[in-house]
Parts: sequence; C-alpha cells; structure tokens
Amino acid sequence: MPFPFEVSFREVEANLDTYVDAVFGALRSEFLTMPKGDGFVEYPVFEGAYQTLKRATNGFRTLVPELAIEAVYEAPIALVVLRTMLGFTPPEWAEVTTRQTGVAISKQAVQSLDREIRLKPLKRPSGDATDRRLRALVSTACELLSEGAPDRPAGLLHRLDKADTKLGLQSLRPLADLGAPYAVLLYERLLGRPFAGHRDSVSELIGDVMETAIEDVLSQAGIAARKTKRAERVPGFDQAPDFIVPDEFNPQVVIEAKIAEDDGTARDKVTRIQHLYSLSRRGLAPADPPRFDVIACIGGRGFKIRREDMKKLLISTRGRVFTLQNLDRLVDHTRLAEFRTQDGA
Repeated sequence: MPFPFEVSFREVEANLDTYVDAVFGALRSEFLTMPKGDGFVEYPVFEGAYQTLKRATNGFRTLVPELAIEAVYEAPIALVVLRTMLGFTPPEWAEVTTRQTGVAISKQAVQSLDREIRLKPLKRPSGDATDRRLRALVSTACELLSEGAPDRPAGLLHRLDKADTKLGLQSLRPLADLGAPYAVLLYERLLGRPFAGHRDSVSELIGDVMETAIEDVLSQAGIAARKTKRAERVPGFDQAPDFIVPDEFNPQVVIEAKIAEDDGTARDKVTRIQHLYSLSRRGLAPADPPRFDVIACIGGRGFKIRREDMKKLLISTRGRVFTLQNLDRLVDHTRLAEFRTQDGA
C-alpha cells in the first residue's frame, strides 16, 4: 500500500480511510524507550549514597539530622535518596520544609539544588544559603520519616502511608535490613507508575527524538532550515512551527513534529497543523496555491487512536504525513526537494 505522500491529494481525498490505515501501519509507539537526559542517576551511584546514609544512621536506627546531614555532605546524592524515601517531588519537599522549619525554600531553589546534585552527585553544593536549605530539608525528612503516617479519616490516603514509612522507623528498619517483598514493590508501582518521574523530566527530550531525526534528513540533503525554539514568537505565525524552510521571511515549507503517546496530545498537534494550513491560505482565492506547504512528522500511539483526527491531518497536509519509519523519504516526496543542495549520505 502506498503512503499518502506518494500519491496525489485527489487520490488521498477519494480514499481517506485507506490512507489512514497506511499511516497507522507506519506508526510505532515510542514509550518503551526514553532518553536518559542530563542528570540521570545511575543505580550504582544511587545505591552507594543509600549505603552511605544507612551507615551514617546505624541502619536507620538513629535517623537524626546531625548524622543524616553528614551523609549528605559525604555523598550529596543521598539528598535524593532521602527525597525518594519520602516519596515527594522537590517542590513538595520544599513546601513542607518551609512550613515546618520556617526556612523559606522556593520551588526554583529546590529544583535548582536537586538538578545540581543530579549533575554532580558527589560534589557538595556550596554557599551559606544552600547549606541552610540542605539542613532544613534533611531535618524535615528525618522528622517525617521518624513519625510515619498519622491517622486519617476513611477515604483519605496519607503520602507517608507506604510500606517503608507508615509506622515511622518501625517500618523503615526491617525493610532496610531485609528488603521488601515483591508484592510491595508491585503495589507501589501501581500507585506511582514505574519511571513516571523520569519520564516527566525528559518529556521534552522525547519529542526531540523526532526533531533530531528531521534535522539529520535536512542536513544530509544540504537543506537550510530555521528551527524554532519552544514558545518562540515568529513574525507571521501566531504559533511557530517546528521548522521553516528556508526561513520565516520567505516560508515555503513548514514542518510540525510530534511524538504523542496519548490522544489528547495528538489532537492538540492536529489542531495546530490545521491552523497552519489555514494560515497558508489566508486571503487567497480557492484556486490559488498556498503560501507554504505544511508537513507533519509524527510518532507514538496517540495518533492511532482517533481515525477522524488522522483524516483531518491528511487533509490539512494534503497527504504529507511522515513517521519515523519513512522519514528517509521526506525530501524526495515534498517541495523540500527544491531546496536540496547535496545528495545526502
């Protein structure tokens, strides 16, 4: 079955369902792999810091701020270990700490500290303000982990009502000594989703997979293109496309790129592309050619959920819908061929 970009738009319009199936067949879900990104903490580093914290506190039998802060000074990534024990995000930890200690820690400050430690897990952050924040965060963690989860009315779940923190140190010590049953691990995954925090932190990098692939294709063909930045304002576009060829002063081809694993995100991208097509025809007569061509490069299972959305995408791009699996044909089957200056690799 040919792809929609390989036939005339008249053929695509006449057989929309057929070409929806063709695009669906070329889409692959990308959720099984994720980029590590800057600041990814490898397990040996994390486990080493855990052992440092465990030794410093006598197997969590003496979980007091003075001993815990020494462990954080020795292996700064132990601060992330403490946060993981709590099950908090950095801003959540900062808010609780500010409330309990009176040391003001902003969302930006704690996120910056967390990132700095992730990038250099064994380098102690410096500065008096940073030291005050570290001590306050560690003090709050020790207090919460020692106390455990308070009683709550039926229907409410406390964030510390976890296997290792529910009863404070009484829960923590046995798990630190003996480990957790597999069912406990699975249950906490059910509540939190495996890799959820990391996936959220690299969400932009996941989208970069498609953009990087497009850049490679354009580069191999010697095509100069203007790649826009996130939320950048570009003259002539109320929402800037991801790529403009040759540039925003004389747009001839625009490319929108997106990997979406949910239909809501995919629908938003379809709407953006429909709007780009409307811009390309604004003020023109029906017989006039568009000011620029619109191309969609997509990936992920989100685009496979709604057939009607894919039909809209095919119509708005006049069939120029590509996936990671057929991106090597991007130049040959679009007006990008007019801007080719070399044959490629």
